[in-house]
Amino acid sequence: MSLIVLSVACVGFFLVQRACPHTGGQDNAFLSAWPSPVVPQGGHVTLRCHYRGVHKKPSLLALPGPLVKSGETVTLQCSSDTVFEHFFLHREVTLEEPLHLVGELHGGGSQAKYSINSTTSDFAGTFRCYGSFTHSPYVLSAPSDPLDIVITGLYEKPSLSAQPGPTVQAGENVTLSCSSRRSFDMYHLSREGEARELSLSAVPSVNGTFQDFPLGPATHGGTYRCFGSFRTTSYKWSHPSDPLPVSVTGNPSRSWPSPTEPSSKTGITRYLQVPIVIRYSVATIIFTILLFFLLRRWCSDKKNAAVMDQEPVGTEQ
Repeated sequence: MSLIVLSVACVGFFLVQRACPHTGGQDNAFLSAWPSPVVPQGGHVTLRCHYRGVHKKPSLLALPGPLVKSGETVTLQCSSDTVFEHFFLHREVTLEEPLHLVGELHGGGSQAKYSINSTTSDFAGTFRCYGSFTHSPYVLSAPSDPLDIVITGLYEKPSLSAQPGPTVQAGENVTLSCSSRRSFDMYHLSREGEARELSLSAVPSVNGTFQDFPLGPATHGGTYRCFGSFRTTSYKWSHPSDPLPVSVTGNPSRSWPSPTEPSSKTGITRYLQVPIVIRYSVATIIFTILLFFLLRRWCSDKKNAAVMDQEPVGTEQ
């Protein structure tokens, strides 16, 4: 509990420092507890201080890719334009210590690699990496973008079909349906050449489960596969379905929608959704600006009150 309070206090300090740049204090910072803010009695915890803007985030890649077939090897590569001497590879939502990697010079920057074989280690999950220097090992860079590593091939493959069919006219609505006799909780649709997948909850049926993925009006073809998974092991997926090539005849006018951003079923629905998104965005910006100026006003009043308290009171003649 004390660690959580300490982290909240550090974040609050960061907000006040941003809003009150002339009231003094140290560099903007926040704390993290590794491996977790929840520590069993007698366990060890490391507090690390992160300074915003000081060191920009490194990048984290999976080679050859984040979907790893069971039994194969994946290499995690953390790299940066900054010459970091150390990298820390951290798997989220675990009690494991971050893995320390020694940074090596690479193209004017630095990088570190770590290879894992999926048969000898249960490594699936969400990873981030951080950079640091020898002279300040507990001051870390901003975290890399999260990288989800998924093991595939653990369950029997689902089937994938297209409605109205795998060959459609340009502009015709296309829906891909993934189904299985297994009671999967989730289905994941991937498109060849895309870095991410679209995931939706499974729908129960008489013969198992299924899920429909509406892709909207067809413009360009592509090759699709789908996977099934369970909520309790969300990073462990089935074998991929047989590849489903979708071809489009006619003269396409724009690019095929990505499975991560399925288009609306009709143009009218998409048109009606745009103003709502804009209104929410504007409201969020206005609220942020208002909060910033309120904090500045509060800090200014506090500073003026402190100055008045320090002024000497004149004596009556």
